[in-house]
Amino acid sequence: MSGKSGCVVWFTGLSGAGKTTTARELLQQLRAKGIKSELLDGDELRTGICKGLGFSREERMENIRRIVYVSELLARNGVIAIVSAITPYKDMRDYARSAIADYAEVFVDCPLEECERRDVKGLYAKARNNEIERFTGISDPYDVPDRPEITLYSKDGSIEGNARQVFEWLEQAGYVSLCKEEMV
Repeated sequence: MSGKSGCVVWFTGLSGAGKTTTARELLQQLRAKGIKSELLDGDELRTGICKGLGFSREERMENIRRIVYVSELLARNGVIAIVSAITPYKDMRDYARSAIADYAEVFVDCPLEECERRDVKGLYAKARNNEIERFTGISDPYDVPDRPEITLYSKDGSIEGNARQVFEWLEQAGYVSLCKEEMV
């Protein structure tokens, strides 16, 4: 810990791996204990502060720069910022790690076949039919993290259990007590 009271928990993984679902459950668990926390979802951010960015490598990096800025701002102000964003390239995650003092990477590991099975929007099928360019895991690479603080296996683990694993890591690292809402 750098002496700041907040941190950034960065969920990374393929589309459909369970990043956002697990992040939302973690948010509920934290808030139920009175912990100051916010969720920054990559899909939602693309309709706001990242609107207009495409999926070229450069645009994806700009997307991550913006998310890093907002999440670090939250962490500096005593919030556990939970980020759910594919973040497919190692250099993106390295940038986030270097730019955020209190950073914890959570790799949501899920086989590609399972992600495709879960895909209710049909994005994988469109990518396989060349209807979507640069789709992570199909026509664009996903660099598997080499040193995440936490790896979750979403195919076999429960959403609640996986979120609890992250909660317990945050508790052991001291962030849960630091980010507790003050009673007025």
